[in-house]
Parts: sequence; C-alpha cells; structure tokens
Amino acid sequence: MTSAISSHPALSQTMQGGDMLQADEVVAMLRLHELGWGSKRLSKEFGCARNTVRRYLREGGVAPFKRPARRSAFDGLDDWLRERFFRHDGNADVIRQELASEHGIIIGLRSVELRVRQWRRELKAQKRATVRFETAPGHQMQIDFGDTKVWIGDERVRIHLFVGTLGYSRRMHARASLRERQADWFAGMEGAFLRFGGVPAEVLIDNAKALVEHHDPVTREVRFNARLHAFARYWGFTPRACA
Repeated sequence: MTSAISSHPALSQTMQGGDMLQADEVVAMLRLHELGWGSKRLSKEFGCARNTVRRYLREGGVAPFKRPARRSAFDGLDDWLRERFFRHDGNADVIRQELASEHGIIIGLRSVELRVRQWRRELKAQKRATVRFETAPGHQMQIDFGDTKVWIGDERVRIHLFVGTLGYSRRMHARASLRERQADWFAGMEGAFLRFGGVPAEVLIDNAKALVEHHDPVTREVRFNARLHAFARYWGFTPRACA
C-alpha cells in the first residue's frame, strides 16, 4: 500500500520538502488515516510537518486559504456608526467629524462613505415608509435638543442645540447653549416665538426630564413640570408630550 501511494506522480512534487499537498494527496492521507495510520507516520510518508497532517485530518480535506482579518479604524464601532448614520440622515461627513471629536479617529470622507453604505438601502426604505404628520399653519411647533462639539478658542467644547420646528412650514429656529437645563428650554422657546413672530397653539415636547415629570407609555398619562405649566399659560400655548 505504501509503495503504491509513493509512486503517485503528484506525490513526487510534495515529498521534496514543502508542506503544501495536492488535493489527491490529501485524499490518500485521509484514507490511510481511516486504516489506522497515525499523524507521525503520515507526516513521514507525505514529507510534511505533523501539524500540517493534523490540520488536514481536523478539517477533513484540503484547507482553504484564510485571508488574515485586516484591522480597521472602525473596529468595535459598528453600533455607534449605525446609530450616528440614522441620526444624521446618512450624512457621512458629520459622522467623519464626530469620529474625530469623540474617538480621535482622523479618516477620509470616502472611507466613511464606504463603511456606512451598507445601511443606505435601509435608510431609503425608512424614508419611503414614513408618512409626514401634517398640522395646520400656526397649530404646532416641535422642540428638541441635540449636541455637538465645537472649537471655542483653543478648547474643544460640547454645546447643546435647542431646535424648534414649525409643523406646517418646517421653518426652524436653533439656539446654542452650554447646558440643557429647564431655563435653556424656556429661552429656546421664547427665542423661537420672537423669531417666528407668534406663538403656536401647541408645543410638542420630546419627554425631556426638565419639562415632563411622568409619562405612562401605556395609558399616555402625562404630568408636566409646574414651571412649564406657568410658562405655557404666560405665552398662551398647550404643551404636548410625544408618544
């Protein structure tokens, strides 16, 4: 049996010292192993290392080449990238800036675009499925806070941005502040009223803790802060909490 396998033309190339075996050699190795040959005897017969034999036996045949995983600047940031991609409506340049400010990763825009393109089809599908909530002119303004980092002098500072958006025209008013306190919410709303030249009938609030003390998601029972009630009475609008 040994002489028959050794005379195979493909074996003569392998047994000259290399560990890379031909496919038919590996088949022969597996057959001999089934007959009781051990890894030491097989390595001697096929002229390869015992670890090579063990690998072929473990994988049950020719082991495909496995390209080593390349490290990337985005390693470990998949969830963060996905959240920022949808938060910023697919704007890769904003994500690139936040990678630099929050993670210290300086990278080109094209690299970011390639990394997030897997979610673009999902974003387009969400936009097609979204039905815009329409309100009458002067009926409602939606308010919320966001945040970002900017350079003030030589210091990178996190700032908070109040944004008020009219439900009908989608006109926006933004105001920057260093905090997100109740007074900053009130200042943002007052600035919007003055900017738009009037007060809407309703102001829709995204359940901010500074304004909403309790909101039951099942019963939709809402308890607003007493100072918000006083502020709303003064300006003549009705506060609403998002579902």
